[in-house]
Amino acid sequence: MNLPPKVTPRAFDRLALINADAAEAQALRVAVEGGGCSGFQYDIRMDQPAADDLVIEGQGQKVLIDPVSLPFLAGATIDWSEELIGARFVIDNPNAGSSCGCGTSFSI
Repeated sequence: MNLPPKVTPRAFDRLALINADAAEAQALRVAVEGGGCSGFQYDIRMDQPAADDLVIEGQGQKVLIDPVSLPFLAGATIDWSEELIGARFVIDNPNAGSSCGCGTSFSI
């Protein structure tokens, strides 16, 4: 059985900050799509839940993963990172065989 993805408290904190300024709270959608320089790429955006989404909740916030993306994200950790090059949601994915320098593209 595949482990579900995890979301760090730091990622939920950042999501709460984003939604604090929003007129309507939204969830963070994390999806995997074909493309990118390594074969697959992450699509990370604000969205509303769909009926078949896996919903991970914490600190009053929601992270959504569609059923097609779920096997690619099994055991992954979704986090928030602030570095000199910028701040962004990042994914530590044990299923990725390699990834590109931008961190949004990977291969399996």
